[in-house]
Amino acid sequence: MKTMTCKQLGGACDKTFSANSFDEIADLSKQHGMEMFQKGDEAHLKAMDEMMALMKNPEAMKEWFDNKREEFESLPDD
Repeated sequence: MKTMTCKQLGGACDKTFSANSFDEIADLSKQHGMEMFQKGDEAHLKAMDEMMALMKNPEAMKEWFDNKREEFESLPDD
C-alpha cells in the first residue's frame, strides 16, 4: 500500500488515499473529485478546471499521468 494526497494527485486538499496500484489510487482520487464537484467546493472546482485544460492536450495529459505514476511507484510502502 502506498499513500498520496489529493494535492499530489492534482487536487486541492490534503485528504489521503491509500492503494496498491496507481490505477486504484487514481480511481479513489476521481471519486473524491466527483464528491467535491457535487458539493461545489471552489478549490476543487479550480483544480478540475486546470485538469480539463490539460486534457485538451493529449500529449501533456499522458506526460502528467506518467509523472504521477512514477511518483506513486517511487513512494515507500506504508
